[in-house]
Amino acid sequence: MIVLYISKVGFIVSIKEFFSKRKQPVITYNPETHYPVIRSSICTGEQVAGFKCKETGRFTEVMLIKGEKDLNNFKSMYNLGDVKKEY
Repeated sequence: MIVLYISKVGFIVSIKEFFSKRKQPVITYNPETHYPVIRSSICTGEQVAGFKCKETGRFTEVMLIKGEKDLNNFKSMYNLGDVKKEY
């Protein structure tokens, strides 16, 4: 049995496709031009891991850090040691 969902814009999408988690693309980075950093909010304490360009200072977000497990996952994904934290 196939169940279909018709969205407001008229596309037909299967229920499995509609509710499945999308895989986030893995962001590659060049250590010569970017460095890993965790941005932390002073007010809320929310932490986001990503990479910052050495030339422009532009931040590219990779993932939300909810706890120690997420931080370790980020470090293992990119074979990182210590990661700098910015506020």
